[in-house]
Amino acid sequence: MKVLVFLIVLLASFLPAVESRADIVIGFEDLSLASNSFYNGNSGFGTNTNGWSSGGVHFGNSYDSRFGGFWNGFSYSNVVNTTTPGFGNQYAAYAPGSPGAGAGGSHNFAIAYSGSQAFFNLPTNTLLSSVALTNTTYTALSMQTGDSFAKKFGGVSGNDPDFFRVALNGFDGLNGTGASVGSVMVNLADYTFANNRQDYILSNWLTVDLSSIANARSVSLAFSSSDFGTFGINTPTYVALDNLTLTAVPEPSSLALLGMVGAGAAMWRRRKHSESSESLPRNF
Repeated sequence: MKVLVFLIVLLASFLPAVESRADIVIGFEDLSLASNSFYNGNSGFGTNTNGWSSGGVHFGNSYDSRFGGFWNGFSYSNVVNTTTPGFGNQYAAYAPGSPGAGAGGSHNFAIAYSGSQAFFNLPTNTLLSSVALTNTTYTALSMQTGDSFAKKFGGVSGNDPDFFRVALNGFDGLNGTGASVGSVMVNLADYTFANNRQDYILSNWLTVDLSSIANARSVSLAFSSSDFGTFGINTPTYVALDNLTLTAVPEPSSLALLGMVGAGAAMWRRRKHSESSESLPRNF
C-alpha cells in the first residue's frame, strides 16, 4: 500500500504539467514605447539584422540606414492614425472601431512588411493557436482610393475582382526554413463577390485560427494581390498583427516519467492481484 500511495503522489505531482496547456498571449505590451511611436529595427548603428523578441517569440527584422533608412520583417508600434494616407503612415493599424490601436483596445501591436525577415520563431514546447490581424492604415487607404503606385480596388466601375491576401506559412525549422507544415491564407481585402455589396477591406482585428499549423517552429508571411505589375505587387504589402496565442505543452521528459510511473503502478496492481489469487484456497 505504501508503494501505491507513493506512486499516486508522484503521479499527481506531474499532473499539473500535463493539464497546464495554458494559453500564452503575445500582446507586445512587454515592449517599451513612447506614446504614438514605433520601433523598426533602427538602433542608431547603421545596419541591423538582429530582430527582436516579445514573450519568448523572436520576430525577424532587418534595418539599413542608407537612403534615409529602410526595413523589412517586423516592427512594433502603438501609432493611432486611421485617416492619414501614404507611406509616411506605415506604422498604424487600421481598426477605426477599436478604442485603442491594438486588438481589444490594447496599446502595442506588430507591423509586418514583406521581405526576407518577415518571419517569427516560436519557443520550444508550444503549439500555435491563433493570431489577430488587420490592415495597416497605409494599405487600407491605398486600396480604398488608390495612389500613385496602386489602383483603387474595384476599379472605376467597382466590378474589378480585386483581392489582397497574406499567407502564414508554417515550417518545421527556424527563420522560415525547413519542411512546410501547412499554410493559412487570410483575405485582407476581397472584391471578388458577384454582389459588390459584399466586397470589403478588413477594418477590424480579425482572430485567425492557426491550429492547422500548430506544430510549426517558425512562420513566414507572404502577400498576394490582384494589383500586380512589372516590379511585383503594387498594393502596399503590410499587415498589423496582435495577440499571437500559443499553447504550452509539457516537455517530453515529463511525459516519459509520467509513463514510467503509470507503468509502475500497473505492475504493482498485477503483482498484488497475483498474490491475492495465490492465497485463495484451491479445490482439488
